[in-house]
Amino acid sequence: MTDFPFDIVAFDLDGTLLETHRDLGTAVNHALTLGGFAAVPIESATDLIGGGAKIMLRRAIDAQGGCEDGRFRELYKAMLGYYGAHYADHTQPFPGAIEMLDELAARQVRLAVVTNKFEEFAGGVLRALELYDRFDCVIGGDSLGKGKSKPAPDPIWAARDRCGGGRTAFVGDSTYDIKAGKAAGVPTVAVTFGYHDLHPHNMGADAVIDSLGELVGVLQTL
Repeated sequence: MTDFPFDIVAFDLDGTLLETHRDLGTAVNHALTLGGFAAVPIESATDLIGGGAKIMLRRAIDAQGGCEDGRFRELYKAMLGYYGAHYADHTQPFPGAIEMLDELAARQVRLAVVTNKFEEFAGGVLRALELYDRFDCVIGGDSLGKGKSKPAPDPIWAARDRCGGGRTAFVGDSTYDIKAGKAAGVPTVAVTFGYHDLHPHNMGADAVIDSLGELVGVLQTL
């Protein structure tokens, strides 16, 4: 038994546990180049992330005038193919992630990933980084069917169920995450170092942290 206030802690992946923008940005640029668009600076990819790969590519193309739907589908397919072969070239955990996961596991907390990344890619990246076995479940943006990815609450509820039920908290870096957590009725924590579509302090999260090393202590106050 443990006196920790949560039985389950679920995490977003891109921008929360993992620094993924270099590999995502390279995949976007692969598709942009194929489509005759200008590549974007890799560091600017942080402004495109959120909501999944399709939204990320759509934002990049729309910023350059857009394209017709059939061509977009071709470029999106090319982006996914490239990313599937290169999703762990540069991706790495954020500082303090491993130690934080170890600390939660030592407190008998069950761990989950809830991401809008395709489940196949999420699992592949986690396996490549030797992190997959740390999690009781991985819920991707395509795991539950159309209309049931974040900001919908369904993936958080699914993670809670698959982890055996209990008091759950959700940690993320975007409004997709915080809205999903609120809709699911669970406490939320926003990180300041991720890929934000709104300032972290303006997302309405129950707590905001500047590093993953702060998470366990902050969860104990919620």
